[in-house]
Order: sequence, then C-alpha cells, then structure tokens
Amino acid sequence: MSNIDVLQVATIVALVLLAAAWYLSYSASRLDRLHAKVEGAVSALDAQLVRRAEATLELATSGAVDPATSLLLADAASEALERHTHHPLSHDPLDGQTFAGREDTETNLTETLRAALVADTVEDLRRDVDSPGALALSRVESTALRVQLARRFHNDAVREARRVRSKKVVRAFRLAGHAALPQAVDFDDDLPPAVVD
Repeated sequence: MSNIDVLQVATIVALVLLAAAWYLSYSASRLDRLHAKVEGAVSALDAQLVRRAEATLELATSGAVDPATSLLLADAASEALERHTHHPLSHDPLDGQTFAGREDTETNLTETLRAALVADTVEDLRRDVDSPGALALSRVESTALRVQLARRFHNDAVREARRVRSKKVVRAFRLAGHAALPQAVDFDDDLPPAVVD
C-alpha cells in the first residue's frame, strides 16, 4: 500500500468517526431538549389544572348553583387544589414533577363537573351573561379546554421522547443517561356535554 492509499483510508476513517461523533452529540442534545419539553409540559399542565380547580371553586361559591351542587363542586375543587406534586426521589430529573396518583383526583373533579353541569343548570347560568355564575361558568369552560390541550401537548412530548429513547443507538450509547423514562398522564378531562353544546 502506498502512502497515498494509507492517507486516503485514514481520512475516510477520520470522517466516519467525526460523522458518528456528530450524530451521537446531536442525538444526545435532541434527547435533552425533549426531556426539557416534557418537564415544561408537566408544569404547564399543572398550572392549567390549578386554574380549572380555582374556576370550579369560584363557580361553587358564586351562589348561582344549588347548595348541594355547590358543596360537591367545592369539595372536588378543594381536593384538587390540595394535591401537591409528589417528590418520590431526591435525584428525580423532573424535580418531582410527576403526577404520582393525581389522576384520580383530577378525574373526580371532571366527573363532578359533568354531574353538576347538566343542560338545565348550564342554561340557567347562561341566561344572565353578566352574572357571577355565568362568568364563573365561562371560566370553567375555558380552563377545562386548556387542561385538555395541555394534557395532549404533554402526552405528545412524552410520546416523542419515548420514541427517540427507543432507538437502538440511543440505548446502545446510553444517551439518556440516568433520566427517568417520561410517563404519559391519563385522566378523564372531557368537558360536560351541556358545556360543549
């Protein structure tokens, strides 16, 4: 083999190694951005859930619904507001921003809203557009819709992060490090039928 052939082979090997290093660096950086996106989506979802619970509490205390319904709404909203983000591990890469059982509490609030906001009640609340009940109902509607969007955005981010983490090269080179595998959040967030109509 001549010196020129050795130089060409060495150049090709160096280019291949450089391309592989760039790809690994790019993949690790992308995975890091996806984990950050999931963390941001969890925070956004949490904020929307707090707003929904506050809006429900506002409706419960507006005096626009009957006392029994008001009590049910206030209880479900208060329970949702009292649930704190769980910190299961000191080394949690998402800083404890996991749902850790909050799904049942949020589903309970959704079911309570669905039971309370039947067609007749919604119609009565909407009659006087400027009444506290109508304003509170409007806020419940908008926050409930934002919860749906935030949960879908979060779950899309989780799905993308999990897809990238499932690639062979990511697993082989341990590009995810010790980051926990992101989990989708699943709870009932359907709007009451009377509100959608």
